[in-house]
Amino acid sequence: MGMSAGVVVLLGVFALCHAEANELNYDEALLTVNNYLLHPITLLYMSDYCYKCLLQPLMSLPAAQSLQPANHTVTITTQFALTFHVFKEDGNEEPVCRLACTHKFLEELKKKTCCDFHNEPDESVVQSQSADTPKHRRLLSLDTFRGFSLTIMVFVNYGGGGYWFFQHAPWNGLTVADLVMPWFVFIIGTSVALAFSSMLKKGIYRSQLVRKLTWRTCVLMAIGVFFLNFGPADGPLSWHWARIPGVLQRLGFTYFVLAFMHTFFSKPNLEEAESHQRSAAVRDIVMYWPEWIIIAALETLSLCLTFLLPVPGCPTGYLGPGGIGDFGLYPNCTGGAAGYIDKWLFGQNHIYNHPTCKELYKTTQPFDPEGILGTINSVVMAFFGLQAGKIILIYRKSPHKILCRFFIWSILLGITSAILTKCTRDEGFIPINKNLWSLSFITTLSCFSFLLLGLMFYVIDVRRWWGGQPFIYPGMNSIFVYVGHSLLASYFPFNWEVKNWTSHYEFLAQDLLGTSIWVFVSYLLYRKKFFLKI
Repeated sequence: MGMSAGVVVLLGVFALCHAEANELNYDEALLTVNNYLLHPITLLYMSDYCYKCLLQPLMSLPAAQSLQPANHTVTITTQFALTFHVFKEDGNEEPVCRLACTHKFLEELKKKTCCDFHNEPDESVVQSQSADTPKHRRLLSLDTFRGFSLTIMVFVNYGGGGYWFFQHAPWNGLTVADLVMPWFVFIIGTSVALAFSSMLKKGIYRSQLVRKLTWRTCVLMAIGVFFLNFGPADGPLSWHWARIPGVLQRLGFTYFVLAFMHTFFSKPNLEEAESHQRSAAVRDIVMYWPEWIIIAALETLSLCLTFLLPVPGCPTGYLGPGGIGDFGLYPNCTGGAAGYIDKWLFGQNHIYNHPTCKELYKTTQPFDPEGILGTINSVVMAFFGLQAGKIILIYRKSPHKILCRFFIWSILLGITSAILTKCTRDEGFIPINKNLWSLSFITTLSCFSFLLLGLMFYVIDVRRWWGGQPFIYPGMNSIFVYVGHSLLASYFPFNWEVKNWTSHYEFLAQDLLGTSIWVFVSYLLYRKKFFLKI
């Protein structure tokens, strides 16, 4: 598909390529197309991250006149790699040529590199040419892990400097932002194991535990509903638009299910387990076999609803984003059964209306990443954390056994993830998906959690090379930091009017400062021995 004259394409940033254009935001550049051909052309594009998506129209250009090219300039995103397709407006369904702009190339555009190139006959990749454990000692690693997760959560919630890898993945896949909440859920399970063992040893009745965990759940969910839907800048709370699911609601419900279950099966006297040598290798599993049955039943229910529930207008077992994904065949099927259940149970006005897939996949349906099916898998994620806590308690006299079991669990979960995903982002049986909290997402993040907690346990509690600072401070005041950082996110000094919208640097400074302030505040509270508990 060669062209004698070619299509000259100029890509550049605002300052170099078009002085009259409005100021660009970060992660944007200007695309200028000059058509030297004697017939009109149409330019379409597709993001390489958008899986099985339809081509989207970008611009149309008339034919060149008297050797003067027709040209047009549009703003494009540089967040993901893009592929451009050029078509003649003569009814031919085959493109004249294709241009694949890699992520590296698009990144160079933001460094004010203006590039000029000609299309090759077939597909071509355009590269930028710029170079460049004591018995009664508190488990400090758990507080540090919680604080580490919370610190990253605050940073990404404040914007992560505007960098794409600190934003949630549009649909399948993982970014840094997708790691922190699952880690927090994992820690909930570990904390339940340690706390309940301690309280039962003190003689607290199980009925008292039920009252305590019920109260804590109600408080968490109430804070989530009213805090999430109302703020000083929002005006009066209206049921017409109030979102029912949310982060704290999910954490509260996950805690309730896991803690309620563990209340009836936790063991106040673990010394007895150490005397059973025949089951020593797996006693952390055998001792709690009823819990495993309950969790297996919950996960079976989740999988059956996901893959067998009929969804009107959608294929059974659909896991895609809808919109223009899957070549636009299922535009109203965002999230499949998970989205359908939430809309049926809560109503469209009471779930999240701006899912991460909305911009890339052009979706029109609301979808809540904290929905019902995902919450079931959240309980499973917390159960793996509970398992970590059981391992710490049962093998507490032998730290190397704890580390070995953590490593074994991470290997088993990693292999499970590899099978479920086929080691791909989109082509597996169950892709990794934070919006759906898919089973592969749970196994992958649990694998990471066992590795990270094991590393911190060895460094902090076994070898005592590190005291966990500064992450241990927010880890010991997590509710205060989470609620506080969300309530004050839009106020100075956590937010201010940015002068340069074309650069990440001021956004990065703003978000790092806001995160650092909360770490410092938690340090001051630690010094004052103030710990907000529910």
